Formats: sequence, structure tokens, C-alpha cells
Amino acid sequence: MKKTTKTISAKDVNQQWWLFDASNQVLGRFASEVAQVLRGKHRPDYSPNIYMGDAVIIVNADKIRVTGNKSETKKYFRHSGYPGGVKYASFSELMKNDSDKVVLNAVKGMLPKNKLGREISKHIRIYKDTNHGHEAQQPKEWSSN
Repeated sequence: MKKTTKTISAKDVNQQWWLFDASNQVLGRFASEVAQVLRGKHRPDYSPNIYMGDAVIIVNADKIRVTGNKSETKKYFRHSGYPGGVKYASFSELMKNDSDKVVLNAVKGMLPKNKLGREISKHIRIYKDTNHGHEAQQPKEWSSN
């Protein structure tokens, strides 16, 4: 009897759209759950070398929270590319201006740092409130286990 291992190809993957609600969720735990779905690790036929994850819509990014005193001490770093071009922003001021960037930064940090990770990060949509405009994709509500 010959045993063969079945592998899935990229054309056989059926992608789904998932709707995540970030209201009153802890940032890191929420981002790791979203990254797992984007990566495709929730599927029984997961393969690490191809993109087989699903598309994710995150709503209520303004209502995400952090634990402890991270809201005062957490800093976000960026650099313009020029000498002396370092800029820092605190968590609280970034939440005031661009709360979607806080969630995107957390999720992207949990994805692979290669070509596959850049492909995966194109399949996430983040909105500050409950209006998302993706009704045509028929997203399913993600429920945490």
C-alpha cells in the first residue's frame, strides 16, 4: 500500500472574510488572534509556505485597550530615513489621532518578516467605528473560543 502526503496548492484555497470586533479587547491578545486567522493557522489544511489565510475586517479600533500603565509608557518609533529623523509617538496620542495604526502595527509585528508576510498584510482592513462597507463580501463574525 502506497502512502502519499497530500499538499494543497494556492489555487485550491477558498478564502473567507471575517469580522473582528476590537471593542474592549486587549491589544496584544487581539492582534495574535487576528494574525493567526490572517496566516491561515485556524484551518486544518494549513501550510506555512503559501498564503492560505482569510481576509480580516476589524471594527471599533478606537475602543481597544492595553493593560497596566502602557497607555502612558508605550512608545512607537519611526524614522524618516534622514540623519536625526527619529520620531516617537506615545500610545495615547496615537490612539487619539490614528487608532487604526496601533492595531495594524500590532498585527504586522506578529506576521512573518518576508515576502509572504507582506502579502498577508494586504488582506486586513481596519476601521475606527462599526461602519466598514464590506457587506458585499459577506463577512462572518469571528467568535473567540
